[in-house]
Amino acid sequence: MTNRAVNPPELYDAVAFGFSHAVRAHGGTLLHLAGQVAWDGEGRVVGPGDLAAQARQVLANLGAVLASQGAGPADVVRLRTYVVDYSPDKMAAILPALTTFYGDATPAANTLIGVQALALPEFLIEIEATAQR
Repeated sequence: MTNRAVNPPELYDAVAFGFSHAVRAHGGTLLHLAGQVAWDGEGRVVGPGDLAAQARQVLANLGAVLASQGAGPADVVRLRTYVVDYSPDKMAAILPALTTFYGDATPAANTLIGVQALALPEFLIEIEATAQR
């Protein structure tokens, strides 16, 4: 079996940038989600300078990719969160978005990594995920 690209139409066109929003590995149940950033469906940055707003958009994008595969936050087994110029006080901006994203689901394993920069200077946060569905 081959890998199957996942590119929900309501999200920005990732293929134009040389990647897919997710890949279902070898037709199986493992779903690898690319790092999502705070772009809306038209490729506009949501919440410039606002980490909380960007975290909400990033997780909404992850949710859209998961939903396109019949999955949801409860199916996420791993997150990797990249935050520009991270300091512990930035968790106050990110945590409410994560709590809303998971709802009643058990939160996945998550590694938070402070980085100097992301793909565009406007991006403050990027989150990638692995899900099993």
